[in-house]
Amino acid sequence: IGIILLLFLLGMDLSPRKLHGQMREANVVTFIRSIVILLLGYGVAAAAGLSRTDCLLVGMASTLSSTIIGLKLLPTTVLHHRHTGEVIISILLLQDLLAVGALLLVDTLAAESIPWLRVGLEFAGLPILFVGGLLAERWVLRPLFVRFDKVGEYVFLLSLGWCLGFAQLAQSLSLSYEIGAFIGGITLANSPIAPFIAGSLRPLRDFFLVMFFFALGAGFDLAGAMVVWPAALALAAGILLIKPVTYRTLLKKFGESNVLAGEAGVRMGQMSEFSLLLVAVAIQAQAMSQDCLLYTSPSPRDQRGSRLPCCG
Repeated sequence: IGIILLLFLLGMDLSPRKLHGQMREANVVTFIRSIVILLLGYGVAAAAGLSRTDCLLVGMASTLSSTIIGLKLLPTTVLHHRHTGEVIISILLLQDLLAVGALLLVDTLAAESIPWLRVGLEFAGLPILFVGGLLAERWVLRPLFVRFDKVGEYVFLLSLGWCLGFAQLAQSLSLSYEIGAFIGGITLANSPIAPFIAGSLRPLRDFFLVMFFFALGAGFDLAGAMVVWPAALALAAGILLIKPVTYRTLLKKFGESNVLAGEAGVRMGQMSEFSLLLVAVAIQAQAMSQDCLLYTSPSPRDQRGSRLPCCG
């Protein structure tokens, strides 16, 4: 639920106006940086003896930078940082779109052959869900907000229902709950009441994210960590060193100042909460091999006594 609410709020930040004027620079920087870090993650995983599919998943998870950390590190008191914020937000939003696309790709990697029919239904469901959501927001949700905007509890419950309803509708269209929540957030991005919705849902999101990370830590396998720590340390060090340098070099190529390029590189030089989500979804979809499961932590037993996979 925390991840669903997280993606819903991230979708609400995906306003086309925020990408205007930075699209070309953000596209090139995001694409080249993704290729460089993908190769880095792939190489470290290959050196650890994982299969090609597992190496690809590790590489995909490594390319993502944390949207939450990037936005938290943006100062708002200095005029210079306005343009810095525009650059960082544009890159992070494009990266979030790539992360959602990676979630779609996980199901394809889980199958021995590409399920063309299912993939076709998924890609057909995306525009249907998006266009239908925009129409419903314009003709159904917005009039309700206008009429009852003074009742904060009503706005809160209606927004929560919109988020969870889109998640369930996406699941019915062979998509995931997370993608549905993300699209539901995008449909509200241009709503004038979007800032209030984001503020009211943020405590609920934080609570469930705390429970998510607590469950993740409770299932951490210390014995398994002792086996994989050299590869994990190499991957973490490579990302913390290479990612900022890559951002700095690419941004300078587009004429950004040394200060801006360096600041942006440091603020986006980590891995993302999407990385955990991507690995967890890949394990649940059995897209990772048994060898790669040794690099993950098992979760507690379910009610039937079987082991449930969880990312480590």
